[in-house]
Parts: sequence; structure tokens; C-alpha cells
Amino acid sequence: MKKGQQKGTQRVNWPVTILLILGSLTIFFPLYMAIVIAFKSPSEMTNDIAGILSLPSAFRLDNFTEAMRVTDFWHSLGNSLLITCTVILIAIAVHSLAGYAIGRNMAHSRFYNIAYLYIVSGMFVPFAILMMPLVKQTAQIGLANRMGVILLYVVFYMPMNLLLYSGYLKNIPLALEEAARVDGASTWETYWKIIFPIMKPMHATAAVLTALGTWNDVMTPLVIMSGTGHNTLPLAQLNFQTQFGTNYNLAFASYLLALLPILIFYLFCQKQILNGVVNGAVK
Repeated sequence: MKKGQQKGTQRVNWPVTILLILGSLTIFFPLYMAIVIAFKSPSEMTNDIAGILSLPSAFRLDNFTEAMRVTDFWHSLGNSLLITCTVILIAIAVHSLAGYAIGRNMAHSRFYNIAYLYIVSGMFVPFAILMMPLVKQTAQIGLANRMGVILLYVVFYMPMNLLLYSGYLKNIPLALEEAARVDGASTWETYWKIIFPIMKPMHATAAVLTALGTWNDVMTPLVIMSGTGHNTLPLAQLNFQTQFGTNYNLAFASYLLALLPILIFYLFCQKQILNGVVNGAVK
């Protein structure tokens, strides 16, 4: 009887439980505030905490319609999608190939080892140091536009993605490549037909991290694309902030609209990561 009671009772790990509750609050409370404020009218915005936290009297879509008009939503969304999708495709192709070349050779080649350390060290260079030289150089070579922003993003996220890809390659046995060479496959064919598909979970991870950084970035488009008339969503949302104040109702409505595409993309890639891990475990 005592053994059965011991098996049926489980101790609650209160420190971990409290941390999980606090972590959940830090995520859901700002999201709740964004949704509530986005649906409120300006007259419902009061200075007291109870008025801010209260639900709107009616859930209207007027703020979303006005936010789309102010930010020229469809044009800004198209620019953000164009830049983000192009950066993801180039990053996966180039960064995975660089990670494969460096990861497979850095153990027995000093050149590749130095190249790896040199590229990864770019993670520690803040954008503020590079901002002014990049603005001048992109303007001089005619890349102060969307193409210049895309190329800069590909370079900015190369250190992080190279670190991820080269580390993931350590889990892929060399026997697969040796077997492919015995069958007459070249290094190029071995990579694209065997190694590249196996790295599908890492492709999804690199895509999510690159997309999040590219989609939410303000500074790079601001300093490079200024005056071109092509705004990304984060750049267009600066219209809500003026020297006289901020229209929080329209701003939060615009933030929620900008959140939906990247949230859908994250959920899709998360599924791909899980599928890739399960398939790899089965194999």
C-alpha cells in the first residue's frame, strides 16, 4: 500500500514551476497588451493602469485599416517579403556550402581553421562601427537600395550560420561521403545530393534565425535605403512616432499585422525541424 501511494504521489518542483510561470507572464503579458491596445479607440486610452489593462468596449478593426493606410502596408509588406525571402534562399545556399567546405577541412588544414575563426569573429563586431563606412561604400558603388540591403544581410548572418552548419556537420559521418566517392560521385554531387538534404533541420534553424533578424531589423534599411521610397514594414512603422508623441493604437495594430507573416513562417519551419529530427533518428 505504501509503495502504491509513493508511486501515485509526485513532488512538485516549485522553483522550476515558478520560473515557468514568470517566463510565461513575460511573454503573454506584452502580447495581451498589444492586442488590447490595438483594438481600443484613442478615447479609451487613459493614464491609470486599470484603464490600460481593461478590455476594449468593442473589438473594431478601424485601427488596423488606418495602420495599413499610414504604412502603405501592401507595398511595405512586399518589400519585406522580397528582402527576407531572398536573404533566406541565398543564406541557405551560400552559408551551408561554406560551412561544409570549412567544417570538413578545418580539422586538418590551418588555412580553413583560420578562415573559420576569421568569419565567426564577425559576430562580435557591432553594427554601429560598420554603419557609416557601409553607408558611404554602398552609395559609391550604387548599392544603396534593396539589393545592397540583401547583400549586407547575407554577410551579417554568415558568421552565425557558419557556426551552426560547421557544428552540425560533425554529426554527419564521413562514411556517407566515402561511399558516394566509391560510386563515382564528385564532391559537388556528394554535397547537393547527400549532405544538403541531410542538413534539412539545420536549414530550417538557419532560416528562422535569419528571417527573424532580417524581418525585424530597422537600422540597416533606414541607413541604406533612406530616400529610395521603398520602405520595409519596421521602417514604415516609424511613421507612428513623431516629436509630439506616439499613436499607440495604430502602432500596436501595425505591429500585430507585421507579426503574422513571420509567425506563420516560424511555425512552418518548426514543423520541419521536428520532422527532420525524427526522420534522422529513424534512419
